[in-house]
Amino acid sequence: MSKRKMLSAIGKESNVKKNNKHWSLGLIESMNDPKHIYKETDRVVVIKDKYPKAKIHYLMLPRDNIESIHKLNKKHISILKEFGSILQDIIEENKDVTLKAGFHAVPSMQRLHMHIISTDMVSPCLRTKIHWNSFTTDFFIPYEDVLRKIEQNGHIEVMSTDLHKSLLATKLKCNKCSYVPRNMPQLRKHLAKHVQYGVLNTLWNFT
Repeated sequence: MSKRKMLSAIGKESNVKKNNKHWSLGLIESMNDPKHIYKETDRVVVIKDKYPKAKIHYLMLPRDNIESIHKLNKKHISILKEFGSILQDIIEENKDVTLKAGFHAVPSMQRLHMHIISTDMVSPCLRTKIHWNSFTTDFFIPYEDVLRKIEQNGHIEVMSTDLHKSLLATKLKCNKCSYVPRNMPQLRKHLAKHVQYGVLNTLWNFT
């Protein structure tokens, strides 16, 4: 290999390592960036999702390096209960919207993080079927279920690959009615109508 090719290969490898490092530490970087922080305590940080899938989308993380829900055990019950306490504060602060909280069964990033997301699911970042199904099927494990399983069993079972793929391939369906769209553009247009209807209902009730 020539010196030029060798240097080029080293450069490419360095870029890959740099990108991998950024991906794995993305949430940690956001935790330490004041502009992303929504709320924090000594043990927990709530950040704004960089690519929100709804009008409100936060991520709640422990300061301790817990890799994922599959690393949780009974010694983490206290931190999970603190998650629940902070979640209630966030719900109180956002009474005009419906929020749900939970974890992805197969997390896309290493640091444990709980999604707190509004059910409108209206966002320019909501683009794919996988995005939708990761929040509207059993791929999304509610906070209460995770806490209960840790209290009772001390662990969260790993989802099988077949079930994982099946859930993310589930046929699209509105999370507020029986509408079944053919594709994501149709679903996004339909979801916007739900939001408009909700605003009108609020105005009518107010008057």
